[in-house]
Amino acid sequence: MLQKFNAKNASIKIHVGGALLSREDAKVSVFDSSVQGGDAVWEGLRVYQNGIFCLDRHLERLHDSAHTLAFTDIPEKPEIKKAIFETLKANGMRDETHIRLTLTRGEKITSGMDPRLNTKGSCLIVLAEWKPLVYDNESGIRVITSTQRRNNPQFLDSKIHHNNLLNNILAKIQANIAGVDAAIMLDQHGFVAELNDTNLFMIRDGKVFTPFADACLHGITRGLVIEICKTHGIDCEERNLSLTEFYTADEVFATGTMGELTPLLEIDGRRIANKTQKKLLPVLQNHFRELLPVLCEPLPL
Repeated sequence: MLQKFNAKNASIKIHVGGALLSREDAKVSVFDSSVQGGDAVWEGLRVYQNGIFCLDRHLERLHDSAHTLAFTDIPEKPEIKKAIFETLKANGMRDETHIRLTLTRGEKITSGMDPRLNTKGSCLIVLAEWKPLVYDNESGIRVITSTQRRNNPQFLDSKIHHNNLLNNILAKIQANIAGVDAAIMLDQHGFVAELNDTNLFMIRDGKVFTPFADACLHGITRGLVIEICKTHGIDCEERNLSLTEFYTADEVFATGTMGELTPLLEIDGRRIANKTQKKLLPVLQNHFRELLPVLCEPLPL
């Protein structure tokens, strides 16, 4: 599903390093760590009617990632929220908005890998765009399996929500060439980890399964689905899962900010054929939508 340019975004204001700038002027230095080495952390936020979904959970993960990468001047949450709210207000955005929130280590005094070269402080970027959900959570998506393995703690911990996304991008390139929407990435042992951009679940005989989060991101929506299952007495298990189990599942779905709970229709040419009359995914989708208003932090009036 290729995203399209929205003319409404041509004149948006973007928050960069403490200033609201036009789209044309919103830039970082060529000496910024994000340019030099992908040395930054990020979050994808969704604005529903007058509220930001799970804002505190996202900011907690941003802080954890920056702390893990030894950022020395992480902005406090109230400061980040202020920048977000200012950006939304400047653009008149209160719904149907996607925010790419990025915190870079900042500008270096000279090019190089050493974080001690970063003496000018971190740089916060709030990029808010008018954007629908990227994945259609009604019609579903088709995927293949990538040959590109997902990172794990032995190499680069996937629990750090960092800007080094090349392995995910390589997987997405394979999906593009195959003419499908996304690619499943396996872990180093050959078990399913996640899609190149979202987490994965499968349903078999009325029970929900999801891969261990060893080689996948601890997704916010992923965590909510697990919570929903516990709340409503639905069996949910985290364990190693093979491709065969996904091929033969009753239902498979992806979870993430970009598509909420999105059904997978096909994996590597195998149709996901629900062998039971009673589908569980629509039940989970309804529970999720019921939670949306509760979990959205209201925007200032």
